[in-house]
Amino acid sequence: MKKHTSPSPDLSRRRFLASLGLGGLGLLLPQGAQAAKSPADEELATLHDLSKCVGCGACVEACRETNAPKFPEPTRPFPKMFPSTVKVEDWSTKRQITDRLTPYNWLYIQSARGQFQGQRFEIHIPRRCMHCQNPPCANLCPWGAAARQKNGVVRIDDQICLGGAKCKTVCPWKIPMRQTGVGLYLKLMPRYGGNGVMYKCDRCFDRLAKGQKPACIEACPYEVQEIGPRSEMVAKAHALARNMGGYIYGETENGGTNSLYVSPVPFDILDAAVTTGPGKPDLAKAPDMMADETRMAYAALFAPVAGIVAGVLRLGSRLTGGDKDAGSKGDNDKKAKPSEPPDTSGPTPDDKENWS
Repeated sequence: MKKHTSPSPDLSRRRFLASLGLGGLGLLLPQGAQAAKSPADEELATLHDLSKCVGCGACVEACRETNAPKFPEPTRPFPKMFPSTVKVEDWSTKRQITDRLTPYNWLYIQSARGQFQGQRFEIHIPRRCMHCQNPPCANLCPWGAAARQKNGVVRIDDQICLGGAKCKTVCPWKIPMRQTGVGLYLKLMPRYGGNGVMYKCDRCFDRLAKGQKPACIEACPYEVQEIGPRSEMVAKAHALARNMGGYIYGETENGGTNSLYVSPVPFDILDAAVTTGPGKPDLAKAPDMMADETRMAYAALFAPVAGIVAGVLRLGSRLTGGDKDAGSKGDNDKKAKPSEPPDTSGPTPDDKENWS
């Protein structure tokens, strides 16, 4: 069985921050770098038993149906961006796509087929945001639009996101996806903004707030997933891996995530067997993106500034009538419908883009 050990404290990072005079300012540190939470405040994690998943897609449909009110409704025509090389990313006419992540599809089933130990295998993996413990998307967003909640949910606030895609750039799996023609940039700086809003799984944060389970977990007929305190889910993951002679993914990737997978087949073999690319994340051993001292210093120094900026942007959103949906659903907006032809103001998403 694949062994996982807890990472030892990075003393060099502590010395580095201390040299900046930040060693005692715990409130300025990225959330995952602060002291461990008490059991009562422990974040939630999901555990996926991949030996049970048959790829039926019930979780995908439940996710789409439950989160449909959160999906973007872009305004047309799209503003001409400066510089002109800025790409339009329009998924509003491709809402039916379910075989990859999009702003309208926050969960999809990734399938791997091959041989292991002389036996053929077929493993199905529900893929979505990993909800990292120390998320670079939240730590490094210059606008404070991405944030990690106390319960471990990592969210992007669509009311203040300007679509700059920093979250996607620093994510090891490149998970957030952008939709053009929606969001606060239309009100503030339509030619120079980030060209839309970034979208990803928010783990049904509104359902969790009501004591309900995320829609994907509730809808699964095979009980592939469960959710609970992370320490409990980690213990269950190790017990499950021992019983099946299996392997764990997500416990230490990117410094630790709140999405744990247990598989009877090693994840390096699964990674070689799955289709990867834009909207289709890999299963490689992801390094800790926040281990870089430059990023740690940036997060520590600019987290307070990002918080102030986020507050200003929220105020701007309210003042421009974007209380409910990032200012992109005004009474006079022209909404893009699934049956409308693609917008001709720029290229549509290209699955062959360089997303490394």
